[in-house]
Amino acid sequence: MATVMKLNPPFPAKILKPASLGRELLLGLGAGISAGLAAALFLWLLDAATRARENNFYLVFGLPFFGWLGAWAYHRHGRGTGRGSSLLLEEIHEPRAGIPARMAPLVLFSTLLTHLGGGSAGREGTAVQMGGSLSDQWSRFLKASAAERKLALTAGLGAGFGAAIGAPLAGIIFGLEVASGGRLHFRAFFICAIASPLAFALTRLCRAPHAEYPLWQPSFLGLREWLFLLAVGLAFGVSARLFIWLTHAVEKGFAKIANPTLRPLIGGILLLAAYYALGTLRYAGLGIPVIQAALTNPSSYLDAPVKGLLTALTLGAGFKGGEFIPLVFVGTTLGGALAAALNMPVALLASVGFSSVFGAAAKTPLACAVMAAELFGPAIFPYALAAGYVAYFSSGPNTVYPGQRR
Repeated sequence: MATVMKLNPPFPAKILKPASLGRELLLGLGAGISAGLAAALFLWLLDAATRARENNFYLVFGLPFFGWLGAWAYHRHGRGTGRGSSLLLEEIHEPRAGIPARMAPLVLFSTLLTHLGGGSAGREGTAVQMGGSLSDQWSRFLKASAAERKLALTAGLGAGFGAAIGAPLAGIIFGLEVASGGRLHFRAFFICAIASPLAFALTRLCRAPHAEYPLWQPSFLGLREWLFLLAVGLAFGVSARLFIWLTHAVEKGFAKIANPTLRPLIGGILLLAAYYALGTLRYAGLGIPVIQAALTNPSSYLDAPVKGLLTALTLGAGFKGGEFIPLVFVGTTLGGALAAALNMPVALLASVGFSSVFGAAAKTPLACAVMAAELFGPAIFPYALAAGYVAYFSSGPNTVYPGQRR
């Protein structure tokens, strides 16, 4: 299990030297600028791809081809980049050859193809990879040491996350939590605190499209409601555990297909068959409108499992994107459905589910509780924190990031 976040080690004297702080400042500025501009470009292009698909229904039938094209691009030009976010985490733990510069354009291109065809995937994973890859190029330009490269990578992936979701404080903690298993290093905090707010500010300056969510209106919770909240947190953790298991199982199944370009092609055909059988494209793409509606109105019990299954199929088959928004979809709709059954406030359980399922799956409960406070208002924080840690402890040892160390 991850440890409680703490300062470790306690303020080494060498980090207070002006020269060291100056280099870290440069690394943080570079990570923030590159992650922010990359996230802004990505959000604009993703919005365009989503609108194109929604306005041109026939593009969905191109999903198998789009999947094949993205896989071909990786197979032909993406040597050493296929592990995505896990590669970034492995490089933070054990710096080796560095992150290839081609990771950023490849994951951008392939994710846009996924959403143009309606694959059930997210976006923050792409922003994290772009932020980490570009920050590593900046650290190489500055001829950074191995220790400095670790800091730059940590800042880049946190800045990418915070910029994409619109939660800069959560971005600071996400980088530290996902990379260090809960241990907060003072030097890493300094550079992340520069990069993530800067990246978010640049997305705002570029007017990148961020989803808007309603603020949660505080209400009194008695003992009964608190017990139900913790029980629902357990359900969120189990959901995260099932999603991780299913995604890895699907991935292992598709790995038996020797030709990697055929995996998303076949997966795309299966997704089209699933959409046809369901008779709806409700679960295609990000599903932001469904998430927004679920924050105020009870959801169907089918929404969470169906979205989870389709996302596991999408990612397991080799499509690019991310797990964050799909797991937000799962948590929000599951919370709304359980709220109706337990006679609890829908807005409370849906908002808490928004943060808890991904926090459990990525082993970042504190960052996701902070994210909930940024998106829904600070009053939600204690509830998101309590349910988030219950979900985290009940989600099992596995994670959506195989390269993560705990």
